[in-house]
Amino acid sequence: MRRDIFQAIADPTRRGIVALIALQAMTPNAIAENFNTTRQAVSKHLRILTECELVKQEYQGREIYYSLEIEKMKEIDKWLDQYRKIWENRFNQLDQVLSTLKKQTTK
Repeated sequence: MRRDIFQAIADPTRRGIVALIALQAMTPNAIAENFNTTRQAVSKHLRILTECELVKQEYQGREIYYSLEIEKMKEIDKWLDQYRKIWENRFNQLDQVLSTLKKQTTK
């Protein structure tokens, strides 16, 4: 089953993994040490993140290092940007209303 990035980041553990590997590439064992869960559960989360192409694997000897795929994160940012623009517009409108009210009270 092909998952999308929004399914991947819906889980708090996966969001935590993304936050960890955004700083540096890590092995599954190193990632698992940061969570109150089993190594197998972390591996399942990593598999989902890999399927969604949010993380990439790099083999170094017998170790696998996971790192964040920045380009894929831009897809999330693009989706969020539409809402960011809506809220910025609403805040600007609120600023205008408050400015008008302030002018009226100072008269």
